[in-house]
Amino acid sequence: MLWAAAGVVTLAFLVALEITARHYGLPGPVTYQVRELVFPPKSGFLLYASMALTMVVLTWRERFIAIGVAIGIDIVFLLARWAAGADLTDGHPFGNGALWVIVGCAVIAVTRRTGRERLLLLKGVGLGLLLVAGRKTGDTWLLITSKTRPTVLDPYVATADHALGNPSWVVGRIVRATGTIGAHALDYVYAQLAVAAVVVAMYQLRHVATERRFPRHHLVRTFLVIGLLGPAIYMIFPVVGPVFAYGADGGHWAVADLWPDTPTPIVGPQHIPFDEITPRNCMPSLHTAWATAIFVHSRKGPRFLRHAGTFWLIATLTATLGFGYHYGADLVAGVVFTLTIEAALRAFDRGWERSGIQLVAHGAAVFTALLLSYRFLPVQMAAHPWLFGPLLLLAMLSVVHGFVRTTALWEPKAPPVPQPEPQPELGVVP
Repeated sequence: MLWAAAGVVTLAFLVALEITARHYGLPGPVTYQVRELVFPPKSGFLLYASMALTMVVLTWRERFIAIGVAIGIDIVFLLARWAAGADLTDGHPFGNGALWVIVGCAVIAVTRRTGRERLLLLKGVGLGLLLVAGRKTGDTWLLITSKTRPTVLDPYVATADHALGNPSWVVGRIVRATGTIGAHALDYVYAQLAVAAVVVAMYQLRHVATERRFPRHHLVRTFLVIGLLGPAIYMIFPVVGPVFAYGADGGHWAVADLWPDTPTPIVGPQHIPFDEITPRNCMPSLHTAWATAIFVHSRKGPRFLRHAGTFWLIATLTATLGFGYHYGADLVAGVVFTLTIEAALRAFDRGWERSGIQLVAHGAAVFTALLLSYRFLPVQMAAHPWLFGPLLLLAMLSVVHGFVRTTALWEPKAPPVPQPEPQPELGVVP
């Protein structure tokens, strides 16, 4: 019933976004996804990552068959496009095969499976399609933010960011000094965040095929909830980012061409108008939120996975700041946002006991306080950075500490190893 209800809600949400996008004269997430059955996909890596999630319910033999079919279909599509002289500059030349395999698994589940096996395969298909739909839904959300929020709050966040030492300006100069090699490496990490999430999720779901059931909690749940709730905050707190509001990428809409060389002046901030193209997708930083989720869920993995999770978090934070996509205040909010969602999902699984409610309430209160301070106290924050800077970091660290302490108490305790009882020494019989 829970999976059915989630499916109905997700479908209704996608249809609503499709209607909204059509209202603005553009295709929505459903149309974009159907197009990728034939046209070059936006991200072939994401489609193959989604197929990998679907394959967690398959046997090894079925996995090899699925991979072979996907590659075969991609080769056919590639040859057909080459023969027709199709332009591939707007997408990847591969990935259609992976999407066809996912759809094929859904057809097999309905027509060839029954009972629990049908349900398990449909869950795998749903998991793969949700990852793809999440990406398409995010693109549509970004379109909606640019169309419905004609003014942005960048001057408020840029002013508040003085309390943190203007990290975007600092890291932006560092990344520029590394040249094209550093920029390309960070750009790859930034763009393939979903693929990194799938690697961690695959480790968490590695026993599904043998146990024939999914674990209660895994990374994909957190990823999807972040993607669902984050854009709602975009609508409340629209921000485009320093490279657009204060950099060359903003064109004539930019307040001035200051990023990353000259910090913004500390003056009374105001709403500023901006174009109807640039997404208002900064507050909170969802790339930071997703990278934090990857880091948290990689903690129980092997050493390589833990190191990879740490690397991806550091590289993502560097990229978000160094490319001018986010202010430091966005990153602080993104960390709190993720830990609050992660705590809520775990508390839900435990029946909302007192410690879980307190942790979620604390995270929500800190997140709300951050947004209110960015909006109503930015000048005071910039004027007293030695006071407000540590306060912002301490507020974030209080959520981190509460999360680590509370979730550690939730971990199942290993049963004590029974110790052999001492045996009485045998006496010598005379």
